[in-house]
Amino acid sequence: MTKPYLLCGVDEAGRGPWAGPVCAAAVILDPDAPIAGLNDSKKLTEKKRLALETEIMDKALSWVVGWATPSEIDELNIRQATHLAWLRAIDGLQIAPTEIQIDGNDLPKGLPCPAQAIIKGDGKVAEISAASILAKTARDRLMVELCDTYPGYGFSKHKGYGVKAHSDALVSLGPCAIHRMSFKPVAEAARRVA
Repeated sequence: MTKPYLLCGVDEAGRGPWAGPVCAAAVILDPDAPIAGLNDSKKLTEKKRLALETEIMDKALSWVVGWATPSEIDELNIRQATHLAWLRAIDGLQIAPTEIQIDGNDLPKGLPCPAQAIIKGDGKVAEISAASILAKTARDRLMVELCDTYPGYGFSKHKGYGVKAHSDALVSLGPCAIHRMSFKPVAEAARRVA
């Protein structure tokens, strides 16, 4: 009996923000339990993302969320930290995929099976769409929680991205423990405060 072909989709959320971790998800969907409405998480409303998150978690054969911390981002750089988050998610899968497809134009070293990078894959491949949704909802949820731990920055609203309110908070408060010190606006704010 031939083994079933199992495709693992991988995507991440949070490459661009000035604060918080980068979050990756790896998802193997069940071919016998299709999920309608999957798409690039950025093209979905928050309500739709949360509804799909529940359905993905219920129906997927395996899914895992992996993280790389702000200090790992500073130590490695954002590209290598993203690779680390991808690998952590893939390593956590309960079943071995036949193939891995990752959103973008980049593959990390050390993958356990054949893999390809798919540009704009989060809008083309259901498994990558599902991964993009899980990564986004997990990271957004964490940033809302971190807003209570680090008040004044507005993390629950902008999720650590470089909007004006975040820039203003950095100027008045300086960076906090979850800021990415290697990112230029954060480094500049740290120098002003010092």
